[in-house]
Amino acid sequence: MNKYDWAAEHAGIRRRDGGKTVRSTARNGIRIRPSAFPAYFLLGSGAAVMVFPFLWMIATTLKTPQDVFSLSLIPPEATLDNIRTLFTETLYTTWIVNSLIVAVITTVSVCFFDTVVGYILAKFTFPGKTVIFVGILSTLMVPTEMLIIPWYLLAAKLELVDTYLGILFPGLISAFGIFLMKQFMESVPRDLLDAARIDGMGEWGILLRVVVPLVKPALATLCILTFLGSWNAFIWPLIVTQTPEQLTIPVGLAFFSSESGDSGNWTLIMAGAAVSILPLLAVFLLFQKQIIRGIAMTGFK
Repeated sequence: MNKYDWAAEHAGIRRRDGGKTVRSTARNGIRIRPSAFPAYFLLGSGAAVMVFPFLWMIATTLKTPQDVFSLSLIPPEATLDNIRTLFTETLYTTWIVNSLIVAVITTVSVCFFDTVVGYILAKFTFPGKTVIFVGILSTLMVPTEMLIIPWYLLAAKLELVDTYLGILFPGLISAFGIFLMKQFMESVPRDLLDAARIDGMGEWGILLRVVVPLVKPALATLCILTFLGSWNAFIWPLIVTQTPEQLTIPVGLAFFSSESGDSGNWTLIMAGAAVSILPLLAVFLLFQKQIIRGIAMTGFK
């Protein structure tokens, strides 16, 4: 029996044997070779280690302050008071709105500008092109912590401290996104672009109707990475915001800890963290196929 007959037999599908169509009598099922057990054990152990903090976070969200340090993952007295307090007695709703505004605007801006710049660098030839591209890549080598002081001085000079624009402007364009889009756009055949130009299509039409549909996996990957990075940003929003009404979720959760002393209000912190991952899960579920396809295309490239 060759590998195709073995696969057909264990999948329970029809196969041809001596010119006749035969229905496999084997039961549907998955057989795991004994040699694969160590690999499955390691994968399962890694998955358990990664999932445990999320389970602990959800369990702590449902606990009372008296049970917060109990080691059980099942709360002795499950309660939703923490979530109710989060939305009725704190500025958590305002922080969610702030984070959504910052994350959505940043994502749209990065996807637009990085796509345009990547297209120009990939498909046009002009003096200084290589120097410009190397200069853009060199910014990736500068740690963010070294840029905070110049950013703050610029924000203070332009009176952007404690404003949405002050939080936004450092991330409106991404060097990594330019590099990613340029690399993907270089794989688009130039013949397609020349054919579109012969048909009378302008450069904006070529970009939006020819190039962008061919690089959707890369664009989706850039969108979700940018959204995640902006949603979880902490250092810069902490520095540039001054009033509680202007905080984003990561800074707001830290605000709970500072307001409650050294011990911290862990039930509210965990409840806020649990609620804050819901938009991230929604974004991932929306773009997961494009992300996987983008990773696969990167491997082929």
